[in-house]
Amino acid sequence: MDCIAGVSRKPWSLPFTAEPEEAAALRRIVRFHLGQWGLHDIIDAAQLCVTELVSNVINHVGTGTPTTLAVSMSGLRLRIEVHDPDTRALPTLVDAALEAESGRGMALVGAVADRWGVQLQEDRKVTWCELATGLPSDSGHSGGARVHRVETLLSVYGCEAARLRLAGFGALSVVEDAAIDLIADVLHWMRAHGRDVDEALERAESQFEVEAAEPENLPL
Repeated sequence: MDCIAGVSRKPWSLPFTAEPEEAAALRRIVRFHLGQWGLHDIIDAAQLCVTELVSNVINHVGTGTPTTLAVSMSGLRLRIEVHDPDTRALPTLVDAALEAESGRGMALVGAVADRWGVQLQEDRKVTWCELATGLPSDSGHSGGARVHRVETLLSVYGCEAARLRLAGFGALSVVEDAAIDLIADVLHWMRAHGRDVDEALERAESQFEVEAAEPENLPL
């Protein structure tokens, strides 16, 4: 996989004890990982799903249950799984307008996720959901044409050599260094052609802020 054009989204899992105070820590961990994966647009939905899946274990299996959160890519979808040892207490989906408490959390999951379900194994139950990412490929970036054009430029900035030197570790910082080199070179080019570098940076930042606020208006 090209170290610039591709993003490594390796599956990860985290054992924890099902306690109400664990939910906030898990949300922070999910936010961090999805930020590293470039999936900023679905962070809020993923955090909601994690909260409800964990709450389901607390409410229907019991506080203190040994549980595991697992996050991975399933094609172009983000897959979130919560594993618990009780194969009897199955989550159900009910009408969110009803007064019944049971199942309301899964109604929220069903509202934001593309799909969800339950898998029963010999020693555990896996409650899962999947969120659409909008990615062009499972190793690609979101961000539109501008991001793809920059990836093409970054591919000539020595990232492959650096990636090999680091043996695959710290790839994100390597790409960031390559991007900074690219920006610096553009500034050198502008100064060599008699342009005001500070003015160029201000104009670029202003244009970025406008386009970031209205992503649908990004030029192709």
